[in-house]
Amino acid sequence: MAQPMGKLDSALSDLRTRGPEMLELTRRWVEINSYTANVAGVDAVGGLLREAFALPSLALTEIPAEGFGTHLVWRTAAAGAPILLVGHHDTVFPPGHFEGWTEDGNGRAVGPGALDMKGGLAVIRTTLAALESASLLAQLPIVVVSVSDEEVGSPTSAPHLKKLAAGASCALVFESGRANDMIITRRKGVGAMQVVAHGKAAHAGNNHKDGANAIWALSRFVDAAQKLTSYERGVTVNVGQMTGGTSKNTVPERAECALDMRYETVAEAEALVAALRAAADEAAAAVPGVRIEVSGGANRLPLERTSASAALRDEYAACARAAGLGDGEAPLLGGGSDANTVAPLGVPAIDGLGPRGAGFHTTTEYVELATFLPKAEALLRFLCGRLD
Repeated sequence: MAQPMGKLDSALSDLRTRGPEMLELTRRWVEINSYTANVAGVDAVGGLLREAFALPSLALTEIPAEGFGTHLVWRTAAAGAPILLVGHHDTVFPPGHFEGWTEDGNGRAVGPGALDMKGGLAVIRTTLAALESASLLAQLPIVVVSVSDEEVGSPTSAPHLKKLAAGASCALVFESGRANDMIITRRKGVGAMQVVAHGKAAHAGNNHKDGANAIWALSRFVDAAQKLTSYERGVTVNVGQMTGGTSKNTVPERAECALDMRYETVAEAEALVAALRAAADEAAAAVPGVRIEVSGGANRLPLERTSASAALRDEYAACARAAGLGDGEAPLLGGGSDANTVAPLGVPAIDGLGPRGAGFHTTTEYVELATFLPKAEALLRFLCGRLD
């Protein structure tokens, strides 16, 4: 480590006084509902984030998003390939469904976003505050991003995140910490398709032969789509919604379905989309008079493990060990995150660096309070190790 150890010790000493502050920040953020579609709530949390991240060495950029809350970006002025620290301040439960912050007396706090991922944002902010106190933050080329639409696939923030990631040395994503502090290096990609079959209505008794049954054609597509699942290759297709028709005695002129797809590699994503489109063409051809329209595709490419991301994991793992945390590598995960957005650009990325807990996306979501400081210490050690 090029930086004198006295500076690291000073930053660590400051950090270790900030445990209560870190929990209080998280509590305040969690107590405001920031369901993605609750734009006012998302922006209210954004306002608190602006206050918390108002450090002398950080400059704020706000990025408005139509239909979503404002995305927030903070930068230091230091030259060099930036270290990208990624988070989000939207959550998954609408107002009135799962609210508040409750400490259970067993070292856990329950609440929407406590784990996913307002706790992770508190780790980032507190670490940077400690570095600021030690006069180190301004020396580090850092970009911090908190987006407002991650829980619905980052539709408006992804283009901005990609621009910010261009030329970055690495990306650390502070999604929910896993059991034993395992570091995430692999996530499946996520895609979605909407498939609409257009047929021709006719009376089922008097003019059956004049109709073109959209449900029949779409059913052929659904059967072919489901058969594309291959657990051996890590590819899944799930047709999760299907509607069609107007009455049992009318040949249906319209039917539609929505499907989810997951894949482990970019090549599998491309092949799967092509196969689904071919299946739609074949299903339409099998029922004369029906046309099938397909929209959507691969929303998020996979987070693939590379030699560079493996080296980044090893670098961070050494800092985690020094902070008293576990240092294992997580198995492949089926869900995506913003790590999936930046990694296909060639940026080494690791994920799951927030406080440890469980139950994200459920009404039992909890975070382990004792893990906040060690997670912040691991990040502080990592950043100090990157000082010139």
